Amino acid sequence: MSSFVAVIPARAGSKGVPNKNIRLINGKPLVAYAINNALKSRYIHRVIVTSDSDHILAIAKNMGVEGHKRDSSLCGDAVTLDSVVFDAVKNDKSDYVITMQPTSPTLNYESLDRAIDYLLEHDYDTVISCKNDPRLSWELDNCGLPVPKYKARVNRQYMEPEYVETGAFFITKRKFVNCDSRLGKRVSVFPISDKEAIDIDTFDDFIVAQRVLERKKIAFYTNGSCVMGTGHIRRTLTLADEFDSKPDIYFDATRTDSSIFGNTAQNIYPLGCEQDLIRVIEEKQYDILINDTLETNEEIMAYLQSIQNLKIVNIDDVGNGAEFADLVINPFYKGEDSKKKKYGERYFVINNIFRLLKPIHINEHVKRVFVSFGGADPANYSQKLVSILSKGKYRDLEITVVLGNAYINSELLRDMCDKVINITLLQNVSNIYEYMLASDIAISARGITSYELASLGIPTIVAAENELEESHTFLSDENGFTYLGLYPNEEQFEKAVDNLIAASREERQKQQDRLLACDIKNGILRVKKLIDTVGGNND
Repeated sequence: MSSFVAVIPARAGSKGVPNKNIRLINGKPLVAYAINNALKSRYIHRVIVTSDSDHILAIAKNMGVEGHKRDSSLCGDAVTLDSVVFDAVKNDKSDYVITMQPTSPTLNYESLDRAIDYLLEHDYDTVISCKNDPRLSWELDNCGLPVPKYKARVNRQYMEPEYVETGAFFITKRKFVNCDSRLGKRVSVFPISDKEAIDIDTFDDFIVAQRVLERKKIAFYTNGSCVMGTGHIRRTLTLADEFDSKPDIYFDATRTDSSIFGNTAQNIYPLGCEQDLIRVIEEKQYDILINDTLETNEEIMAYLQSIQNLKIVNIDDVGNGAEFADLVINPFYKGEDSKKKKYGERYFVINNIFRLLKPIHINEHVKRVFVSFGGADPANYSQKLVSILSKGKYRDLEITVVLGNAYINSELLRDMCDKVINITLLQNVSNIYEYMLASDIAISARGITSYELASLGIPTIVAAENELEESHTFLSDENGFTYLGLYPNEEQFEKAVDNLIAASREERQKQQDRLLACDIKNGILRVKKLIDTVGGNND
């Protein structure tokens, strides 16, 4: 079996960033990252840190690797790495020498081992870490004039590969290492990710690397369907966009169809059953698990809580498993906030588009009405409202009724609306916010749609569709809604509609003021801050 020695050159001097190699980054000296990667490699049997710094050599000794005191003649800016590496291994008999610069702290040791696998499989003399970085670049001709290096101006993904060396690793056969070179005859490159290719030369590089090293590995678990509702999935996808890397999103394929996630670029993974969640969390060693599902399983949650270094955040969880979470956020219910539990609309996560939209202008008279009762409308409120709004006294209003994709009486409702010229019936629209913004008042269930209406300051009549919605305490008269309770009849709906239509501009303006005072739009920022805090990132 081939033997490998790693050489980590780490001199004291650095003009760009003073004391660069011993500066702390995410709590560790920079040089420690290269040492750790070398120690974790399944191939490397010997690690040598070559330096003129007693501090760096002390770090090497403390981490259990060899230190090589470098002569001052090998520490100048003009000295090449070739002579430095040769000086460290001139008496070593290993088959291969791996140069690992400490300025690449974001490298994963798994990538290093894959590069060694690649070298051995193809019997290369030298393999160099690189990143594929094609650009529309230019060079100077013999007259000093810029000329393009490309043949055609195409998008980056269609360009030919252009490999740029990084300092992560330089693997070569020992026999090719001398004072002037480390290159063998058969040379290849091994691409690594942009994240791993960070090479610290400046303070800005330090900042970028710090962010990468602080980044938590996050997983979501969520479920939904047209029948049970898609609110948990919608919130998961919205919240996932707030992180500076793609989290992994898992769902139970026996309960949730992947099509519910729509056309998303997020990482979506099906599980065979809920028990599989334990397996993937242990295997991938996540830092944070965010459960966005209505009722977590107590047994599974208890086991997950026992996993070392895992932090658990549950959102909108009314199950017994919530007791095993490190943080529970319930945006729909009132309660007394504590370090572990947060309640109320301040933590509602609204779709990003609603954060960008301005509230409606309150007009002198009501002319346009928006009606929507969510995905399934199990109480069939849509039919009641169409029956009411079909009456002649509402003929001067423009009425838009939006149905969810799980509504089962759509054909009957369509027939009813076809007979009324001022009612437009739509189903499963992707731009529902446009119809909301075009309205003066709205009628909805006591769910997510009403929170979206509140963010736009639209005076809204709400009715609970089930006992769970009845507990959503924010959607009340106190906060600017007209709340009719659970299962109101047509007479109650009609009276509320007539009252809101007849309300003066000043009265509806006061309703809007109360709705907007709740600051629904910034709930996602509060939730993200809570997640960062529980995960140990307090920035």
